[in-house]
Amino acid sequence: MAIKSRQALVFILITVLIDVLGLGIIIPVLPHLIEELIALRPNVEGTLAQAAVWGGVLLFVYALMQFLFSPVLGNLSDRFGRRPVLLISLLGLSFDYLLMALAPTIALLFVGRVLSGILGASLATAAAYIADISAPEDRTRNFGYIGAAVGVGFIFGPVIGGQLGELGPRMPFYAAAIIAFLNFVYGYFVLPESLSKRKRRRFEFKRANPLGTLLSLKKYPFVLMFLFTMLLFSLANQVYPSIWNFFTIEQFDWTPGQVGLSLGAFGAMVALVQGLLVGPTMKQIGGFYTALVGLILSAVGMFGLALIGSAAGLYGFLIPAALGGLFVPGITGLMANRVPDNAQGELQGAINAVNSIAAIMGPLAATQLFAFYTSSASAPGYFPGVPFLAGGILIAAATGLLIYIGVLLVAQGEKIGPDRTGTKNPTAKRPPLSNA
Repeated sequence: MAIKSRQALVFILITVLIDVLGLGIIIPVLPHLIEELIALRPNVEGTLAQAAVWGGVLLFVYALMQFLFSPVLGNLSDRFGRRPVLLISLLGLSFDYLLMALAPTIALLFVGRVLSGILGASLATAAAYIADISAPEDRTRNFGYIGAAVGVGFIFGPVIGGQLGELGPRMPFYAAAIIAFLNFVYGYFVLPESLSKRKRRRFEFKRANPLGTLLSLKKYPFVLMFLFTMLLFSLANQVYPSIWNFFTIEQFDWTPGQVGLSLGAFGAMVALVQGLLVGPTMKQIGGFYTALVGLILSAVGMFGLALIGSAAGLYGFLIPAALGGLFVPGITGLMANRVPDNAQGELQGAINAVNSIAAIMGPLAATQLFAFYTSSASAPGYFPGVPFLAGGILIAAATGLLIYIGVLLVAQGEKIGPDRTGTKNPTAKRPPLSNA
């Protein structure tokens, strides 16, 4: 790869890392900042439960903007080029983080999160840039680098945010603003345009439809059933980014530093599962049973976290929760084997749409449950772990659905265990059925 291409790849990976860091870095301090801002309103006393409700709304608008604007920015980059979209997004993010750092009211913090969701939707453009500059044989490896950058961001973002949060709830926002601006300056000088003018196309709103890929897969009914299983799992797992900070503060009176370290430890566990266990597990028991084991362990983690009363026990139940990371690679492989090669892009778009829908719906539900069971006089009892209980129920439902799908597949004569013959899984060879 030429020097300029290597520099561009490094810039793109740093951009992705900053996008993810920007989300993770504020999680540990968000409860205290929201409490501070809502307490400034007339006749309002900021409580953790009220802060949780606002936290859910902020996550909701962020995810909604990501969902709506990812295809828009991707299509704009097809029209005007990758470089201007990426640089404008980075410059906008630097000012946006500064706005949130200085926000004197909850309304301005809300505006800041809306802008963060819009500008942070440039991940689709970053992926397109990688595709532009990569030789066909290098694309898989380079897309893997994007996944690694996302993983690093989810590990270190909360840790950095938590430590900076010990100095004050606004410090992580200042740090994110500085990092985004420095990356903008770096990209301005080293980032070339990757899409030549002759390859650009007109911007069309119909091609920026985030739900289009889901509708395109209706001819693969088993894939839709697998996608619904993934939706239940993703909805349940929204409990971690949306309620973990509020839950640990309420249950254990943790500081931002402790919240950040716990999220970093969880991210590291998930990364180890993804990096070391997925391959051997898939080889030994196959994609279907890998997904099933992941669901079962994830449910164990959820129910344990709901009921645990000690910090040591909490870290203990994070282990099966992290092992739940086996589910996504397993179910993704099952779906990929049921669609032709020319529909793999549509499948990945549908998976992204499902995860985005979960990110929109999940935080509102989790934070409302937390607020109701920690502050409402009409609640049956005080129960801060109720969002994890609800998550466990969703995953139990996903487990039942996956078992049902497995029964249907076996009844059709398909193999759902590991293929030890050295040939491709027979599931991939069978034509999609017209009815589930």
